[in-house]
Amino acid sequence: MQYKKHSILPYRPEIDGLRALAVIPVILFHAGFGLFSGGFVGVDVFFVISGYLITAILIEDIESKRFSILKFYERRARRILPMLFFVLAVCIPFAWIWMLPNELKNFSQSLIAVNLFVSNIYFGKKIGYFDANADNEPLLHTWSLAVEEQYYLLFPIFLILAWGFGKNRVFLMIVIMASISLLLSEYWLRNEGNVNFYLALSRAWELFIGSLAAFIVQKKGVQKNNLLAAFGLAAILFSIFVYDETVPFPSLYTLVPVLGTALLVLYADKTTFVAKFLSTKVLVSVGLISYSAYLWHQPLFAFAKIRFHQTSDMTLMVLSIMSILLAYFSWRYVETPFRGRKPMLGNKISLFTTSIIFFFAFIFIGVSGYVTDGYKFSDSNRIKFGELRERIKPNQGINKKCNVKFDLPSHCSTSDNPEVLLWGDSYAMHLYQGIVSSKPSVKIKQITSSSCAPILGISYLGPRGLPDWANKCIEFNDKAFEWLASSNSVKFVILSSPFAIGMGNSKLMDKDGLMYRPDNRKFVLNKFKQTLEKIKSLDVGVVVVSPTPKSINIKNIGDCLLKKYYFEYIINCDFKYSETSYRHDFLTKVSDFAPVYWLYKDICLKDLCSAEMEGNFIYRDTGHLSKEGSSFLGKKNDWHDKFEDMAIKYLNYSEW
Repeated sequence: MQYKKHSILPYRPEIDGLRALAVIPVILFHAGFGLFSGGFVGVDVFFVISGYLITAILIEDIESKRFSILKFYERRARRILPMLFFVLAVCIPFAWIWMLPNELKNFSQSLIAVNLFVSNIYFGKKIGYFDANADNEPLLHTWSLAVEEQYYLLFPIFLILAWGFGKNRVFLMIVIMASISLLLSEYWLRNEGNVNFYLALSRAWELFIGSLAAFIVQKKGVQKNNLLAAFGLAAILFSIFVYDETVPFPSLYTLVPVLGTALLVLYADKTTFVAKFLSTKVLVSVGLISYSAYLWHQPLFAFAKIRFHQTSDMTLMVLSIMSILLAYFSWRYVETPFRGRKPMLGNKISLFTTSIIFFFAFIFIGVSGYVTDGYKFSDSNRIKFGELRERIKPNQGINKKCNVKFDLPSHCSTSDNPEVLLWGDSYAMHLYQGIVSSKPSVKIKQITSSSCAPILGISYLGPRGLPDWANKCIEFNDKAFEWLASSNSVKFVILSSPFAIGMGNSKLMDKDGLMYRPDNRKFVLNKFKQTLEKIKSLDVGVVVVSPTPKSINIKNIGDCLLKKYYFEYIINCDFKYSETSYRHDFLTKVSDFAPVYWLYKDICLKDLCSAEMEGNFIYRDTGHLSKEGSSFLGKKNDWHDKFEDMAIKYLNYSEW
């Protein structure tokens, strides 16, 4: 097959408009605006664009016999490094001033990873992209840069070595590599969810789709097809506004924004309606500064949350706008000077030498922060920080092995003949210390598994929307009930969970593999009622304990308390109940047919909920009780006796 060559390097303003369409949703997603629940797909759009542009450059350089690997790396260095180094340099003093020692130690590690181009691997092992604490990682967003950097490092070498086999065979090789990468992402999704999200091997297919688009455009040129271009734009918008963090990613679902982007690259000729829309001055202007905007937004959000804890929607919107304004100035005064016709450090040797100096400087700072445990550990600070950390220590129940996923360990009991069963997820687990404090001689068994609500026969699809996870949760609850049915000693059961599967539009699955969404509430309520009736049929009482109230604005209440006393900040970690993120609507309906113990009545006086009471830290994180807080509340409010009284009354009445 002979290729008719088309130039694929002339400036395409619609590509810059597409960059704007990618970066704005990413920023607004990280700002927490629910309308942009799938804004994270903007990164996938960037991957396709990068694959397309880089491959286009490489094809033309190779065919014109002017390809130089050093020249290619120089162009990439000029594009990426000055702005990256500038943002890192700005982040360091704020990290030093505002971060706790453990946070600063983590930041130091991430600083090392960023400069070694492996931050995707680092964050993949450390934290889930959608975890609550991920918001406090100033450099989390650099994972996508690492993926692209790894692609830039290896793909040109592959292309120049494979080129001798002919363009058609190179195209086929890329198709095969993309297919393998997509299959790997599906496999790792089910086995290594966090790692899968970040790894270059599971993301490479998105870049390869862009590469394939470059081959096609060179052969046929950019085609005019209003329908396909509109379909591509619609696919991206659909992903931005419909997807959310429960959608498995990357996976086959990722094909929607990726192929949508490819359609725009291939069919959004400048005369199409979509290209005209994307070429509007506002979108093109934002697209030009999109790299700077992407680099700025995460540190702005993270440091605001680290320092002030309470970040309102208005604050986050202001920070979003600030990221665009900062992007303009840094694009003009940092990015552009290194990429113009007469760029700063115009000589390759001076550019690479300067880059190496910065690399080693940042790595030195990172290593120093890591080996000194966050720099700030003088003896007095070490003791002070250690004592405060102990006060927000996780309450793991009978022992730290009792909250293992989907396991019913026999050792998680204070007696061979337990009279109380504590069953649920981590919001049941954190009640243990309070129950024991209210009655030290209690004979209790703990059956808990994180994120697995104690409702027989159904489960939501797990933190990453996986059926395998749901099956394990359903099986776990079945085993818990089987154990209860075989016990002759249990008098009553304490059930607790946020019952998130009864809220909103969470995807559910039953034991037959049938999916349910979005009208879940009545269905879940009926299933929970059946669970309670099955327990009662064993002549065992039941009490349902509500989760704690959570603040909308203070993302991590335990962290707020730490910083209040470590830095001696004048901040208030208390919050209004009227502004909590969970209003107990589901459990209010449960209370019509079963006893519900409302924890907010122990924590909140009128409309004010306390982060600390009588010198005790109540919370350890976003909503879980600390060991200290659980013990205090349980003893003060006689949890065991009250739970028992409510459970036995439920057992003795035919109607609640």
